[in-house]
Amino acid sequence: MSGDGLVEDGGLVELVLRSTRVITPEGTRAASVAVAGGKITAVLPHDAEVPSGARFEDFGDDVLLPGLVDTHVHVNDPGRTEWEGFWTATRAAAAGGITTLVDMPLNSLPPTTTVDHLRTKKDVARSKAHIDVGFWGGALPDNVKDLRPLHDAGVFGFKAFLSPSGVDEFPELDQEGLARSLAEIAGFGGLLIVHAEDPHHLAAAPQMSGQKAVKYAEFLASRPRGAEDTAIANLIAQAKRLDARVHVLHLSSSDALPLIAAAKSEGVRITVETCPHYLTLTAEEVPDGASEFKCCPPIREAANQDLLWQALADGTIDCVVTDHSPSTADLKTDDFATAWGGISGLQLSLSAIWTEARRRGHGLEDVVRWMSTRTARLVGLDHRKGAIEAGRDADFAVLAPDETFTVDPAALQHRNRVTAYAGRTLHGVVRSTWLRGERIVSDGEFTEPSGQLLTRHP
Repeated sequence: MSGDGLVEDGGLVELVLRSTRVITPEGTRAASVAVAGGKITAVLPHDAEVPSGARFEDFGDDVLLPGLVDTHVHVNDPGRTEWEGFWTATRAAAAGGITTLVDMPLNSLPPTTTVDHLRTKKDVARSKAHIDVGFWGGALPDNVKDLRPLHDAGVFGFKAFLSPSGVDEFPELDQEGLARSLAEIAGFGGLLIVHAEDPHHLAAAPQMSGQKAVKYAEFLASRPRGAEDTAIANLIAQAKRLDARVHVLHLSSSDALPLIAAAKSEGVRITVETCPHYLTLTAEEVPDGASEFKCCPPIREAANQDLLWQALADGTIDCVVTDHSPSTADLKTDDFATAWGGISGLQLSLSAIWTEARRRGHGLEDVVRWMSTRTARLVGLDHRKGAIEAGRDADFAVLAPDETFTVDPAALQHRNRVTAYAGRTLHGVVRSTWLRGERIVSDGEFTEPSGQLLTRHP
């Protein structure tokens, strides 16, 4: 780099970010990161000369890592905006070091199941997004004809439920419907992402009593591991038959891991995610009536959690996403039978995972791989997102990994400040978050929305 503001390839440098700990694809090292036009232009030695006229930030020993990519978020906007919205959800994401999210097609009204509905959602999101936002489409029993148009319109893939979704406007697929939708999606090279719980297993499971259910054990028994295992086995069989690309959402059952590992070894095109709540919270610790811990599939026992961590380490599970699924506080009653199921975790996901990962001997490079690199790859954004290297978007989080904080719901940015993490002490304070070379949040202060709406890369 020369002193006249030029890097070696001749591009004008506008910004240089420096840290003794920069997480790059080659490892963590002291470096200076040059930025121009919202892109990373070079990763240079730590003591590289800063060009005249370039902005300069030295983060000292705080870690500079690529902005996280969260591919599983329920923004619920429009239609259920009292539950969440693009303004609040993307602020929460930015506060947690997330610079890209992909919005789920349900819990909004209308759901993202036609091109017109996608257009409606984009119109709402455009002026409210503090970070970059992409969209999933939905696969329903009656919208096979809409799947290719949605794909052509740029959705990143299609979500399907194999058991009731909880909202009437987004019905589940039976096995015949799954086969039809998956064949159509495979025909144009798309991706189907699946909430995998088998409805027959759920119907046969112990049901919560007609009276108020305050014991978490009652809810846990109603969503057995076998429901996940059977649904995943059926999905693998369909994917293998059609040579289709599928993704298992929010895996909680460790019993399914051998099925998944075997499918991967056979060349089935399957990827798998899990979530911070399955990796950091356990069934044994859920208090009576604490429905802030309720989600589907459920948080399971500590021994199950240990196996999920092993599967992350060996690659059977590919990535970690939030499944941020908020509701109004009144729907989180103390009755596990009737309370809305969903956990809000956008702002806390990085710190929650890092806290447990470090306890188990993992490093921040692992966390970046699970929460940024592989999630970007899942949705085909790895040409832009997920790594600090030349050519990628200049999206960053600055983390003080050894600092701790205690979760105070009042400090959260999502609309309804209910959280299963309340009162927990977490490691890792996000100092600031950067989107395409501009700082969008620092020490709780936010800029005006500057996020872009993303489409699938051809």
